[in-house]
Amino acid sequence: QVQLIESGGGLVQAGGSLRLSCAASGRTFSGYAMGWFRLASGKEREFVAGITWSAGRTSYADSVKGRFTISRDMAKSTVYLQMNSLKPEDTAVYYCAAGTSGLYGFREAYDAWGQGTQVTVSS
Repeated sequence: QVQLIESGGGLVQAGGSLRLSCAASGRTFSGYAMGWFRLASGKEREFVAGITWSAGRTSYADSVKGRFTISRDMAKSTVYLQMNSLKPEDTAVYYCAAGTSGLYGFREAYDAWGQGTQVTVSS
């Protein structure tokens, strides 16, 4: 069974940076795509970034391109989301997800989810 544990969230001022981590366990992840989604108050869960485990191919939401970077450390079975130039509208609970359907931006492509980590950006 796949387990995903996020960490690294917190409170940061606008313009600051945070790095989220997602420790993955339970199986080998070759063939998987790993994604970061976020859920802000009053909004639907939205795709932020994704990466294919084996090839490292990436995809980003337009709202975070140029500011966020997704990466993975295969030896540590960990996926990272480096978030720079944070804005108050980035405030949300961030979730790590894993799936075998491919690198897509919709939540139905992912079937394992972490518990989420809160990111709050103050203005």
